[in-house]
Amino acid sequence: MEEQKDKKDKKVRKDKRLSSKINSRFIALTLIAILCTMILSTTVYYDLFKKEIMRDLENYTQTLKSAGLFDDISELRNVRIKNTELRITLVAPDGTVKYDNMADLESMGKHNDRPEIEEAFEKGEGEDTRLSQTLNMSTFYYAIRLSNGCVLRVSKETSSIVSVFLKGLPSMTVIMLVLVTAVVLISRYLTKSIVRPIGQMAKDLDHIDDINAYKEIRPLIDTIREQHSDIMENAQMRQEFTANVSHELKTPLTAISGYSELIENGMATDGDVRRFATEIHRNSNRLLTLINDIIRLSELDVTENAPSMERIDLCAVARSNVDMLMLSAEKHNVTLKFSGQPSYIMGNKMMMEELVYNLTDNAIRYNKPDGTVEVTVYSYEKDHSVVMKVKDTGIGIPEGHLGLVFQRFYRVDKSRSKSTGGTGLGLAIVKHIVAQHDAKLDITSEPNVGTEITITFQSR
Repeated sequence: MEEQKDKKDKKVRKDKRLSSKINSRFIALTLIAILCTMILSTTVYYDLFKKEIMRDLENYTQTLKSAGLFDDISELRNVRIKNTELRITLVAPDGTVKYDNMADLESMGKHNDRPEIEEAFEKGEGEDTRLSQTLNMSTFYYAIRLSNGCVLRVSKETSSIVSVFLKGLPSMTVIMLVLVTAVVLISRYLTKSIVRPIGQMAKDLDHIDDINAYKEIRPLIDTIREQHSDIMENAQMRQEFTANVSHELKTPLTAISGYSELIENGMATDGDVRRFATEIHRNSNRLLTLINDIIRLSELDVTENAPSMERIDLCAVARSNVDMLMLSAEKHNVTLKFSGQPSYIMGNKMMMEELVYNLTDNAIRYNKPDGTVEVTVYSYEKDHSVVMKVKDTGIGIPEGHLGLVFQRFYRVDKSRSKSTGGTGLGLAIVKHIVAQHDAKLDITSEPNVGTEITITFQSR
């Protein structure tokens, strides 16, 4: 109970850390977005503000030019400008200031080096913006060349972008605090809605379909459900495999132990000793074969890397294994035949030898007296495939068992299998090898008529 409680507490802490992490990132992104928006908005607003001021200065300057107030330099003493927000300056071609409504002319030096005035003398009009030393104010200048050769300049002083930003900062701070508060509340809700399905999956994968999740996470849930199903299925298969292995190993070991104990205690006659020795030898061979098959199947199960492939002649491999099993066929009173033509595939030679051996050996063991086994290898040029067939005239397989014969330790006739020395793992090994070579396996069978297994490879 304490262990389960600790696990639950750890899970809760982990979920809280995940929620807090997502929540903090939501808030951080929002703060960055708000600050960037405020800075960008201020910059855009100020740019529009500058253009509006410059347009007003241009209109005012054009009005003064059209009025002709500054055409006659000798009459400048009579010019009176009522607008005190605008500074109006008239500069002669030599740079001397002839008129300024806000400054003493004697204290003013030459102005022909001012950017806007220099541009006006050269192009007819010019403009410029200069920032004050305190960065609080900016002055906008617009200048135009008159018909008398002088340059008329109108300027206006306004707040700088820094000053505008600082003035708006209290309001923006209030807005930002309101937005952050709203974001914190929304992000908590969103974080919980994001994390909730994940937490439910972590707590109870067996009822994953009952989780009410948003559509974006549904593909993840489907993938986890499939993986969970595969894991549970594999776990069940391994559990069954372990139980079957224990049972299969126990049977020959019990026989060996029993017969050897009878001999050891002197309870067997001379004739019995010979018979018991035969049984011990037979069960030992069966045990060795079973262990070898279990080891080989385990190797195929745990192999993560693809087997090394080479271009091999499947016909030559099949012929070699058929020749090897001729003696076993004679022992079981079965006629073993082979026919084929050179047919090349990309495959693992050792696995191909296991494949042919297991299929042919099965066909011999489960045959009838005076039966036949035919092994055939040929290629199809049309679809570039190579086909191997193993056909027998044996006991056959009922239709309901065809999908089960490739399972581990599955036997159609258990008594027949044990009497012939079969382990029930041969076809399971075949299935693994076929899968690792991306081949196709088909089986047809009829009880008391025979079985035909066809394996189709892509030729290389």
